[in-house]
Amino acid sequence: MDLSIVIPFLNEEDSLQELVERIYTHVRPLNLQFELIFIDDGSTDDSINRLLESKKKHPEIKIVRFRKNFGKSTALSEGFDRAQGKIVITMDADLQDDPAEIPNLLKKLDEGYDLVSGWKKKRHDPITKTVPSKLFNFTTRLLTGIKIHDFNCGLKAYRKEVIRAIPIYGELHRYLPVLAHWQGFRVGEIPVKHHARKFGHTKFGARRFLSGFFDLITVLFITRYKHKPMHLFGLFGLINMFFGALILVVLAIQWFQGEPLSRRPLLFLGILLVIVGVQSFSLGLIGDMLTSSKDTRPKFAVKEVIE
Repeated sequence: MDLSIVIPFLNEEDSLQELVERIYTHVRPLNLQFELIFIDDGSTDDSINRLLESKKKHPEIKIVRFRKNFGKSTALSEGFDRAQGKIVITMDADLQDDPAEIPNLLKKLDEGYDLVSGWKKKRHDPITKTVPSKLFNFTTRLLTGIKIHDFNCGLKAYRKEVIRAIPIYGELHRYLPVLAHWQGFRVGEIPVKHHARKFGHTKFGARRFLSGFFDLITVLFITRYKHKPMHLFGLFGLINMFFGALILVVLAIQWFQGEPLSRRPLLFLGILLVIVGVQSFSLGLIGDMLTSSKDTRPKFAVKEVIE
C-alpha cells in the first residue's frame, strides 16, 4: 500500500460525499495504491449512511465508528493504527482542506522530509478563530523552537515510521511536528489552500485553545524533562535557595550591626524562597530516584541498523 488518507469527522453529512469525489479526482492520477480511512468520532447525523453510499462506488473506503465522541487525537490514533500505506495523509472532513494539495505534500516529502505540515497562509475563518490561532502558533514556536507557522492545520503528510514512533493522546495531535522534530525526524511546511466552511459549523471553540496551552506544557515536560526531572525542578530549587539565602545573609549582617528585623517583609520573603527551593530540589531528587528505579529508558526513532 502506497498511501493512506486518514480523515476523522463528526457530523459532516453534507461534506463527506463531495470530499470523497474531490480526493479521487486528485489522487487517482498519481497511480498509487491508496486507501481512505474515515474515523466517525461519534456522529449523530446521517454521516455514516452518506459514507456507505460512497463506499459502494469506491471500495478503497474504510470506516471506523466510535460509540461516542472521544476527540480528534483518539480518532487520529485509531486511523494511524489501521493505516497500511507507506505515506499517511491526514485532513479534515469539512471541505476546508483542499485535496488538490495532496500531490504537493507528497512532492515535499520526496525532498527528504519525514513530516510535512500544511500552512493555511490565507485563512477563511472568523477573527474569533484566526487571532487566538496566531497567538497559539506564536507561543508554540517560541517555546519549542520549531519554525512552523500553523501547528493546527489538519492537512499533513507523514512517513509511516513517524506515526509508529510517536503515540498521541489527549489533544497532542497538534504537536505531532514538535514530537517528530525532537525524535530526530525532518519536519517541513508548505502553504496550502484553505476554503471557507461550506456546510455546518465548527466543532471547536475557545476551550480548544486553552486546552492547547495545557497540552503544550505537557509536551515540553514529556520531551525535555521526563527522564531528567532534576534538570527542571533542581534548577528552579537552586535559584530560589540562592536568592533566599542571599536575602537572609544580608539581613543577618544588618542584624549584627544593630538593625532590628521586625517589620522587615524581606525576612519572610527570604524564608519563603529557601523553603520553596528546598521543596523543589527535593521533588527533582525524588523524581530522579523514581526514574532510575525503573526501566524508563527513552525510546528513540532508529533510522537504520547495519549489521
